Amino acid sequence: MSQSTKQFPKTEAPSILLTGATGYVGGRLLKCLVSKGHRVRCLVRRPESIRSRYGNRVDLVQGDLICSDSVATAFHDIKCAYYLVHSMSGSRNFVENERTCAQRFAEAAREAGVERIVYLGGILDDQISLSDHLSTRKEVGDILRERSGAVVLEFRASIIIGSGSISFELVRSLVEKLPIMITPKWVSTKAQPISIRNVLSYLVQALDHDVDKSATYEIGGSDQVSYLDIMKEYARQRGLRRIMLPVPVITPYLSSLWLGLVTPIYARIGRHLIESIRHPTIVKDEAARHLFNIQPMTLKEAIAEAIHAEDKEIVETKWSDAVSSSGNSSKVDSLRFGRRIIDCRQIQSGLPINDVFGPIRLIGGKRGWYYANWIWRLRGLIDLIFGGVGLRRGRRDAHDLHVGDTLDWWRVEAFENNKHLLLAAEMKLPGRAWLEFAVERKGEATILTQTAIFDPRGILGLLYWYGLYPIHRIIFCGMLQGIMKKAGQETIGACPA
Repeated sequence: MSQSTKQFPKTEAPSILLTGATGYVGGRLLKCLVSKGHRVRCLVRRPESIRSRYGNRVDLVQGDLICSDSVATAFHDIKCAYYLVHSMSGSRNFVENERTCAQRFAEAAREAGVERIVYLGGILDDQISLSDHLSTRKEVGDILRERSGAVVLEFRASIIIGSGSISFELVRSLVEKLPIMITPKWVSTKAQPISIRNVLSYLVQALDHDVDKSATYEIGGSDQVSYLDIMKEYARQRGLRRIMLPVPVITPYLSSLWLGLVTPIYARIGRHLIESIRHPTIVKDEAARHLFNIQPMTLKEAIAEAIHAEDKEIVETKWSDAVSSSGNSSKVDSLRFGRRIIDCRQIQSGLPINDVFGPIRLIGGKRGWYYANWIWRLRGLIDLIFGGVGLRRGRRDAHDLHVGDTLDWWRVEAFENNKHLLLAAEMKLPGRAWLEFAVERKGEATILTQTAIFDPRGILGLLYWYGLYPIHRIIFCGMLQGIMKKAGQETIGACPA
């Protein structure tokens, strides 16, 4: 899908509102809509994450669904809106957050006179007791229908297969890393996995779907299989021989802890995922297949396409791109932090700015952090054990960065090529932390400044910082010198003690 280069006048209001544009599905849908020439407005917390990719081709409103003012602004002159906001962060209040966001969205849509809302949920069985995750997915759809006054098209999808999707990441990691797997009972539950390409086709066709009242459509691929079948098909296409031993006594909780250790799906999200996929997600109503011009892909085709995209090293979007993947509550800014602690170090070189900044742009992921990578991995393991994100998210793109990208346990908060990179920490910490790199030219020298910033929360935050200061001092100095060494020249100025 090629992106459209058409420029829209600033005075011409977009006709489509997209929420969740920085998420896995929303990010890909945005590309589809722009490539087809649609005028799109996105409500996002960090507009830079969209602006860096699309410039002025997309209208941006900064805010979120918790803030009523930003929601009202985003809905101005909107006729059709996509609701793709979803959190599996595992935070204690995620159910209430989902409910509040849906209510704000629906009320704003009613006030603005929105005619159509498109919502993506999950296949569920009303006859069984649902997990919190699935029950909130159903409740969101009910709220949109009851409160928005719009025609609501709700798509209920089974497992989504695509490069970077949470389900595909789980399967890929398990099969690639474990030659022998002890499989719990939930891996035998039947599902109807659907490719991300088919999901996007349904969402795009919903814009022109001829319907005058709200409707719910179940969507899936052409095969009914289990997670065990998916893992076997992945192994077959990769040419891997794997032994899978079923053990029915492993609980979802224990499974989630195991997933947190061997996959990018950290425990708090894995628990919600397992509680959902242990229930069958089979399409019972085939209406979508007859009413939409879409030929569902087979499991074999979906996995082959996902593998092909993964092999490119640049994943278009990942499930962890969403801010909610960090598990940080939106209330974090209201916490009271202590006096800010700053560790600033400089080093200089005769190299050009672009040579010095090159290793910074490539930092993290498979390349590591240029010094004591085993310590970074150990810290990531500790973070996983305590329910954090660890280092498993890696990089979306091995060669480039954009604002909003996840980078191991960091998120790119600001980025200007050959000048500046600011990373915000999303690991478990008794406070808030940032890591900043800045490069500038002074006379004949290029100056690289590396700054670690920490806002401790209470006495625990202070104990954390000063207790680990000897290690931080070694790592920060070593990383600074490692960056310069990677740039291709021994340093002129020594790293300050």
